Amino acid sequence: MDRFVSSFTSRLDAKGRVSIPASFRAVLARDGFEGLYVHPSLEAEALDAGGNGLLAEIEGLIERLPPFSDERDHFSTALYGISEVLKVDPEGRVSLTETLKSHAGITDAVTFVGLGHKFQIWEPSAFQRHLDEARRKVRDLKKELGSLLRPGSPAGARER
Repeated sequence: MDRFVSSFTSRLDAKGRVSIPASFRAVLARDGFEGLYVHPSLEAEALDAGGNGLLAEIEGLIERLPPFSDERDHFSTALYGISEVLKVDPEGRVSLTETLKSHAGITDAVTFVGLGHKFQIWEPSAFQRHLDEARRKVRDLKKELGSLLRPGSPAGARER
């Protein structure tokens, strides 16, 4: 598998290190990125993390913006200017910097959450609140999409 899936909660050790889940390390190894690329999430009090796949997505986004534009500068600053490349030790652990921990409200434990091409690192109770909200929104969206289908019509046919 070449995608980050599932979620895992781990405690930081006495030196402030945390083990990246083995399945996530395997994806990073296949990706060929040395270390772990991490930046504060733009959407949440969490950290976005990954390797070459995440960097390619960021580069693709920035390249679509006009050169020398404010938008390109803002995205570059937010996604490169405060990002960090963390070293992964032989046991698969990383040390989160104080800046990263502060952004996500992390103190003694983290939850790793797979999002396909990247993963996020959350403070566990903050992730639970985020997950509860995401589930509620998905249920609401499912109801909304279901009401758009005509009764008795094949799946995917919409009312006109």
